[in-house]
Amino acid sequence: MILNSLLIYSQDRVSTSLDLSEESNIKFQEFFFNALSQKAILNYKKAIEYLEDCNEIKPNDISVFFELAKNYLKLNRRVESLEYIDLALKQDTNNLWLLEHKVAVLKRTADFSKAIIVQEKIAKKYPKKKQALVFLHLQNRDVDGAKRVLSELEEAKLLNSRLRLLQERINKPQPKVTSFAVKAVSTDFRAIFEKEKSYKNLQRLLKELTIRRSYRTLLKYSEEGLTLFPAQPFVYLMNGKALNKNGQYSKALQTLQNGIDFVIDNNKIEAKFYLEIAVSYKGLHDARRAKLFKDKASKILK
Repeated sequence: MILNSLLIYSQDRVSTSLDLSEESNIKFQEFFFNALSQKAILNYKKAIEYLEDCNEIKPNDISVFFELAKNYLKLNRRVESLEYIDLALKQDTNNLWLLEHKVAVLKRTADFSKAIIVQEKIAKKYPKKKQALVFLHLQNRDVDGAKRVLSELEEAKLLNSRLRLLQERINKPQPKVTSFAVKAVSTDFRAIFEKEKSYKNLQRLLKELTIRRSYRTLLKYSEEGLTLFPAQPFVYLMNGKALNKNGQYSKALQTLQNGIDFVIDNNKIEAKFYLEIAVSYKGLHDARRAKLFKDKASKILK
């Protein structure tokens, strides 16, 4: 995203050189690049201070608005991030980087309906970007919408291996609920789940199967869980773990890559995904990528 900001910045420099004195222009550039440097070392508050200095020198600069939006999102100040990205979009309504940032903010606010509208606008110009709509529809609890987009992508020959796997899973017939008596006090999580196939009961069952290292059974129930709850990252994580344990590393990687797209504001589970992805790459004899994702997890967990 630094490169994107620099490209927007460079596109805006012609007008700046005309509107500002040479001294002011030098100060603006100094403050702007200081802001980028501070963001690079995760000092988002200081970056915002430099960007505010930029805004005083040249109000309404699109590159400044874009950077303010990104820094505020890093601080989890979503309202301010949305305000600044909208100000930037007023000046360049079809800018891909600005639109994608708006989708990211809307996802963080769980406003998936609005995120879908923005992503649809992106997809009209960049058809491959339509792939992201699948995940947004699932996060919006609209499985039919996700199925429709998957069919459209298939027809346009834009369905990658990850999405084919997802399509296969969500098109499976819904498992029938088996009703039978369960003791009032029971630790048989399978029986509890079979009686009431809720996400809460599935979560308890998958956790128990992981503790018991019953990976074949974990694979069975996590596969069923992906059909029932296709937007729950924990189910993807458990399915990826089960596939890894059963030596199906390529399929595990696809599942984990799909699942991490549903992770929002949860560093702990994001790190677990990275660790499991590292296991997949190790199984695929890709030591470089295995280390890369293991390091990403370690960085989050520091």
